[in-house]
Amino acid sequence: MSSSNRVRLSLVSEVTLGTTPVTPRMRTIRTTGESLTYTPTFIQTAEIRSDRQVIDPIESISSAAGGINFELSYPDDASPLSEIYKSAFYNPWVNTATRFNDGTAASVITGVTTSGTVATCLTGTAFVASHLVQFSGFNVAGNNGVFTCTTGSATVPAFVGSGITDEASPLATAKMKVVGAVGGTTDITATATGLGSGTLSFSTLGLAVGQWIKVGGTASGTKFATAVLNTWIRVTAIATHALTCDNLPAGWTTDAGTGQTIKLFWGDQIRNGTTQSSLTIEKSFLGQTAPTHLVYNGMVVNTLTQTITSKAAVVGTVAFMGMGGSESTTPLDAGTYDAATTGKVMSANANVGRLAENGSALTSPNWASSFEVSVANNAMALEAVDSMSPVSIEGMECTVTGKVTTYFGDDTLLAKFYAGTATSFSSRITKNSQAIIYTLPRCTYTGGGQPQATGKNVQVQLALDITCSADDALTKSQILLDRVPYFEV
Repeated sequence: MSSSNRVRLSLVSEVTLGTTPVTPRMRTIRTTGESLTYTPTFIQTAEIRSDRQVIDPIESISSAAGGINFELSYPDDASPLSEIYKSAFYNPWVNTATRFNDGTAASVITGVTTSGTVATCLTGTAFVASHLVQFSGFNVAGNNGVFTCTTGSATVPAFVGSGITDEASPLATAKMKVVGAVGGTTDITATATGLGSGTLSFSTLGLAVGQWIKVGGTASGTKFATAVLNTWIRVTAIATHALTCDNLPAGWTTDAGTGQTIKLFWGDQIRNGTTQSSLTIEKSFLGQTAPTHLVYNGMVVNTLTQTITSKAAVVGTVAFMGMGGSESTTPLDAGTYDAATTGKVMSANANVGRLAENGSALTSPNWASSFEVSVANNAMALEAVDSMSPVSIEGMECTVTGKVTTYFGDDTLLAKFYAGTATSFSSRITKNSQAIIYTLPRCTYTGGGQPQATGKNVQVQLALDITCSADDALTKSQILLDRVPYFEV
């Protein structure tokens, strides 16, 4: 028997489109349902027989396709959801400096020492003095936490004052990741246009235009005395001692940060681009005595939709276009499959910290009841007469659309629809000190806009369709997604 509760979906990223890695490391996908198919196509010949019968159908071409449904949780780097976003956006993630042993002890982070308070690691993007680095997965409890880098380095960064102690062979789970930066005493200031600094160099921290940062830590000495300043803002320009930002809240003002060591938090980012990535997906029917494993090769995300609806989990649907497939009773991964990630599912209401239109939160009298965003790659399968499956998947125009439904409190949004006024949207979802932020930097209302009284005792709502266009002036993109692995409230 094959119960849906005993079906495992897993994936691995492909290096070559349509080719499963030789020894794949399969990672378990979190899903609420799937519709994956591998379909051989048969054709009937036109041959005429005098006995009025037909000969066997002949196989022509086969292809893979279908979709996966999911509830949103934090997409850790290299996790299935992270890889799905990468395929959907046709671009790799731009990650903060990270070192991760990723399953093999002391393989990347080779040691932590009390002497010099140094972490020794393989080379990569350098850790910079003043970076806030989150240590996790270490065996020594005191070696886990968020520590300030005091001497920058790609291989031997120091964290004097952190209290990290000798750990000669860091565990397979050990990880170091930049989650922000901290200024010296009275160094970071709030300016009329964003943030300033006296000593800290903003241009060396790895920030990017279009990126979101959280200002202020938990402790009183790590945030501005002016409460309104300790919030999320978006970077629009980076200079050595100045960050110009937008999405500044009402009441934003200047603050010298006197006596404070202000903390800033940010994370990784992805934006739509032109670099295709593909996946091999395996569906395993584990309830069978000898489990059947269906394999789908060359799976590229054609469409991805994320939906936020009041009183519901934040959900997503992804539709793939693929190349080939197969079935077998032998699993792809000869070892132990990576377990699914364990981050909590995020929901509307409790976890949506802000839904903003044109840089301001959608609030009274036009509260939003739902928001949806979709990325479509308009993919096309290329077929060749000498191949049993498509030979390539080509992404055509990137189309980003959305829909917002609000209570019809006044004509602010409706007037923009009638006038064709360009606007923007952002949606921030937070849980357990992690954040996911969608940004649509330039968009126009192109449909809907029909508030109607459908019956008595009903709140009139305004549904508007959103069409995104290239933000040539700033981000050079149509959609951006930030994931922030850690921030303080």
